[in-house]
Amino acid sequence: MSAKIPVGILGATGTVGQKFVRLLAEHPWFEIAAVCASEASAGRPYGEAARWREPAPIPEPVARMLVRPATPPLEVPVRIVFSALDAAVARPIEEGFAAAGVYVVTNTRNLRMDPDVPLLVPEVNADHLALLHVQQRARGWRGGVVANPNCSTAALVLALAPLHQAFGVTRAFVATMQAVSGAGYPGVASLDIVGNVIPHIGGEEEKIETETRKILGALAGEGDAAGVTEADVVVSAHANRVPVIDGHTEVVSVGLARRATPEEAVAVLRDWTGHASVRGLPSSPARPVEVDERADRPQPRLDLERGRGMTVTVGRVRPCRLLDLRLALLGHNTLRGAAGAAVQNAELLVAQGWVPRG
Repeated sequence: MSAKIPVGILGATGTVGQKFVRLLAEHPWFEIAAVCASEASAGRPYGEAARWREPAPIPEPVARMLVRPATPPLEVPVRIVFSALDAAVARPIEEGFAAAGVYVVTNTRNLRMDPDVPLLVPEVNADHLALLHVQQRARGWRGGVVANPNCSTAALVLALAPLHQAFGVTRAFVATMQAVSGAGYPGVASLDIVGNVIPHIGGEEEKIETETRKILGALAGEGDAAGVTEADVVVSAHANRVPVIDGHTEVVSVGLARRATPEEAVAVLRDWTGHASVRGLPSSPARPVEVDERADRPQPRLDLERGRGMTVTVGRVRPCRLLDLRLALLGHNTLRGAAGAAVQNAELLVAQGWVPRG
């Protein structure tokens, strides 16, 4: 690549926006050209406007950048914007950038379930990117919108996809134990979460139940006629907030169309490497799923950083007396479930030719 692709970050001062800054600052394909946030932050140097929460210092060139309003068009040319906007304001802003010819890779929920918006976990459904043909024709956009799923869905789907491809998943029961970083900053009040479990996260269960079906669904048709037929999988989700900083743990029972032993399931999970077009992307881990057969794994403190936070760890694969199999899984909610997933989606846009190189 002769030159890096200029990109912008919408909602750059927030928790996920800061993750974007860290991941993109030294990215081999992308260069941060604009950081955008609310009018309250606009016009100030990013280093002053952001209450920086990442463990490494703010990259100096980004710290000096003036924060711009998150409205198109930007005064500097960008070909991709990464959206970490608040869902309450995101839709018209993201649609405005797409109409202006920019590709929007969004972490927000607003457009995820629109039939013409690819909802991507690239190792699972990279072919769904073909929906952009439909989207551009129907909406008259020169750019487009690509979404990554809810953080819990992203981890769940990576564990289910190999089993679905091999045996056919028909039902899944999932109970999540979700980290406080998933609520953003400042997030959940300490007096509510320390030494406690909160058995409700607004809208979370519904997202897991619907997004899983779309991601595991099959792409049918070509070009302007492409569409996704949702997978015939019934998902029942229970979402819980727990006093862990990073890392969503989920315990899952799975019903299969074709019975499989735990040993067969483990072999499938270990052998699965995902869609071939994704394996060489800069953000893709060597193995999207790892199995740890130790009795007390996975654990957020010990397993969260596998694959630079982009690998989902699966453990405790065993028979289930209600369905067929049960297992535990762990995913990094702000990397595989948010900023890292969006960067990987943008890499796929480049690799498939939607955004020209150099």
